[in-house]
Amino acid sequence: MHTLKRTVLVTGASSGIGRAIAKRLLQQGHQVIGTTRDSGKFIRPHPRFSPVQLDLTALTKLPKQLRELEQRFPAIDAVIFCAGKGQFGSLEEFSYPQIESLMSINFTSQVFLTRALLPALKRKPRSDLIYIGSEAALKGSRKGALYCASKFALRGFTQALREECGKNDVRVCLINPGMVNTPFFDNLAFAPGDNASNALEPEDVAEAVSYVLNSRAEMVVDEINLNPLNKVVKFKK
Repeated sequence: MHTLKRTVLVTGASSGIGRAIAKRLLQQGHQVIGTTRDSGKFIRPHPRFSPVQLDLTALTKLPKQLRELEQRFPAIDAVIFCAGKGQFGSLEEFSYPQIESLMSINFTSQVFLTRALLPALKRKPRSDLIYIGSEAALKGSRKGALYCASKFALRGFTQALREECGKNDVRVCLINPGMVNTPFFDNLAFAPGDNASNALEPEDVAEAVSYVLNSRAEMVVDEINLNPLNKVVKFKK
């Protein structure tokens, strides 16, 4: 029984892991603010769900938009960082704008959002910052130089932020999933194998987020690594 109801901001809430997390939190009775590039993707209204259109790649606009977000939803006491994208290839296959875009969505925008909300979160009696990282934050891989770099950066950031928030009531957690059965792979050259044991489900990650968010306030879960039972990668023709 979840007695403490939270006001949770979920980025990337319109699909995949973010959507599963938002649904799980609503089922538990929390207030959820969901961001996406296109709020038209939220077609079913819910009394405890507030959609927000936010393009996390437009870094120059973010500070003003984030100030407005904080003013509109002052009760936010938890943030789940799900927004991100996958792009793979040899370094020389990336254009300079593609490099900037990938790092912006997977890392820099999350630092911006944290920077904007952290002062208010530190004043709350209880608050959580939960980042969805990746197994790519643990080991570099072929064709993954930039994607791994963005996730390694996020992991280093959360570890340092955890130390920074150690004297406040802000808990910081990083969750690193392996391959998850989501539209993440729609535009990639590879995907998980066809067996159910070859991929996590978005609900598996949502369950981990729920555990962290609803855990005893005096305990911090620093990092969680999740993987499918059998790692199998198939390459598309």
